[in-house]
Amino acid sequence: MWDDAFPSFLIGLREGLEGGLIVSILIATLVRAEARSRLPQVWTGVLAAITVAMSFGAVLTFTAASLSATAQEAFGGTLSVIAVAFVTAMVFWMRRSARSLSGELKEKVTGALAMGSGMLILTSFLAVGREGLETALFLWTTARAAGESAGPLTGAAIGLVLAAGLCWGLYRRVLKINLTRFFTATGAVLIVIAAGVLGYGLRDLQEGGVLPGGTAYAVDLTGSVDAGSWYSTLVQGVFNLTPSMTWLQVVAYVAYLVVVMTLFVRGVRATAPPAPAAKPTPTAAGSDAAASESAVSISEPAAVTAVPAVSGVESAVTAAESATTGEPDTAEPVPAAPAQPVVDVPASGREPDAAPVVRRRPGWVVPVAVVAVPAVLAGLVVALARPKPAGDQTVAVSETECGKGFTAPKPGRQAFQMHNTGGKTSEVYLIDPSTGAVYGEIEGLAPGTTRDLVATVAGGTYAWRCVPTDGKAVTSKAVRVSGGGAAKPVVPVSEQDLAAPLKVYKTYVEQGLATLVTQTRALDDDIEGGHLDRARTDWLTAHRTYASLGAAYGTFEDFDQKIDGRPDGLPNGVQDKDFTGFLRLEHGLWHGESAKDLRAPARQLAGAAAGLRKAFPAQDFDPGDLPLRAHEILENTLQFELTGDTDQGSGTNLATADANLAGTRELLTVLQPLLTGRAPKLLPTVDTDIARLQKLLDAAHDGTHWTPVDQLAPTDRQHLNGATGQLLEDLAPVPDLLEIRKSA
Repeated sequence: MWDDAFPSFLIGLREGLEGGLIVSILIATLVRAEARSRLPQVWTGVLAAITVAMSFGAVLTFTAASLSATAQEAFGGTLSVIAVAFVTAMVFWMRRSARSLSGELKEKVTGALAMGSGMLILTSFLAVGREGLETALFLWTTARAAGESAGPLTGAAIGLVLAAGLCWGLYRRVLKINLTRFFTATGAVLIVIAAGVLGYGLRDLQEGGVLPGGTAYAVDLTGSVDAGSWYSTLVQGVFNLTPSMTWLQVVAYVAYLVVVMTLFVRGVRATAPPAPAAKPTPTAAGSDAAASESAVSISEPAAVTAVPAVSGVESAVTAAESATTGEPDTAEPVPAAPAQPVVDVPASGREPDAAPVVRRRPGWVVPVAVVAVPAVLAGLVVALARPKPAGDQTVAVSETECGKGFTAPKPGRQAFQMHNTGGKTSEVYLIDPSTGAVYGEIEGLAPGTTRDLVATVAGGTYAWRCVPTDGKAVTSKAVRVSGGGAAKPVVPVSEQDLAAPLKVYKTYVEQGLATLVTQTRALDDDIEGGHLDRARTDWLTAHRTYASLGAAYGTFEDFDQKIDGRPDGLPNGVQDKDFTGFLRLEHGLWHGESAKDLRAPARQLAGAAAGLRKAFPAQDFDPGDLPLRAHEILENTLQFELTGDTDQGSGTNLATADANLAGTRELLTVLQPLLTGRAPKLLPTVDTDIARLQKLLDAAHDGTHWTPVDQLAPTDRQHLNGATGQLLEDLAPVPDLLEIRKSA
């Protein structure tokens, strides 16, 4: 989290300090003009600017969330590039405008005083609003790059709080800093960070299909760099440099960094102050400016006299201007508030008629309005931008006809009211009739019921396919939808499609069971002969073989409980007579039980393995289990092995996890032909995840010795869990992609 916090901390500190300096100058100008009563109007403008910035951030967040995955990539990439442009302009603007910032603001405030409260509110709003919008946009892009919001928001909050403290210290004359050096240093760091954001944004545009070259990698260190390590996480969080980067990312990163940094450094040198000449004894204002050149200066706040003194922040900003231009600072007089006109009393002694009483607006109305209006507008934008079903259609479903009432819908997110008018439960699919690809589906639509089917429709051809129970599929007449957009259907999988992978995998399991029978017999012989040390080694070998057959667990029926059952739920736990198999032997071998006590469990295990090998060819292996197990094997690994839940004393949970990973790899190999055409990017991503997890598991053992889970270093355990979780996340689409659909 903290590595993702640094960029947002820096932007919060810098933008907060810029905005705070502006507010401080506005306040100081009003105080010098003896217009303290107008200070609430300044704060109202500031409140409005903050509200607009927060509303802008909400619009970005919720609008992006309603887009498709591809559109989110394009949207995020575009805003990342815009954020880089804003940050770059901000860095150069602050360097250029620091010379005249204070004078311009004083001039605007002086004009606003004479034009009424509305102009003063508008002046402060415009002065602070730009900083707020820049901050909101940059925070959104950094949070999106980090993949989470806690770190960036925490960093930004710390930066803003620190900036507020610095501004308070400057205003109260408690603190004086060299603002020129501060903005120069932070500007250089922000340019480096912005280069990384630019590269990340261009990558998003490539993944969104806006820019080419998404597979042309200039750097690919995924095989040698652990993306979950602390140093990799730090570099990715701060600089947005990833182990794999395309040529476009690398070229843009280097070009931006070289060009922008060169211009920035050249500009800093060009505006560097000349060597100071001999000066007369400084005045009070000059003393303030000189003092601001020191790193930190502490003094008591100046007393307020008839003409208020210049605030500490004005001294600091004036000093920054002087340091930039090389000219001595001079205090600009600010005109006092206009005096009230004198009303003459007529000679007759009669007082003039009293002016009508003007009802004043309550002071809370404007602040509430400036908060409520942007919030309401942001809510309307989010509500209107979120795609909604555009005109529901009621579509009839039956055994004899399908899609009655279906007309060509408009492109966009559509909701169809599917009503079963027949007498059988049906599966309903919205398909591309030319390929059979599925855009949406309803399973088990009972007779007489109506359910919504929501799908995204783009330009193309659509039809309905209804498959009643024990009936033949019925396909509706196709309709053509004109327009653009993109909708990604899923190419359906039939039992026939999975027949070949299932045959290959069953051969793999049969070979594994043959090996298991040989290994469990050797284990039985070890215990029968009293060779318990050899038995411990052979136990681990045999258990790893069984753990690598994970995709067939659901097929093994009762044999799985006999071979690898846990004591959970048994009345007497590990002492229960029904506790059998590998874990029963593990408990005995590592808890000092004698060979005599272990002979019966060993014979039972060898017999169960032989029985399973004999029964397996006739067992019902559901082909739909293959894609499910691609995800479920490692789910069990994360739940039971990486927590040490199943450990009965050997401390070899990581060896079991390694075998589970080997089984998953074998399963993905047989499913590869089906996955490649449906999700071309999935397997390369999964292969990278598997290599990362395998590297972590390899580091946890030395020869035949495996590190117990509870003895792993906290960081190693965290990386192991994180790598497994990432692999599971990337495997999650497999069951849906390869689900057997009757529409096929």
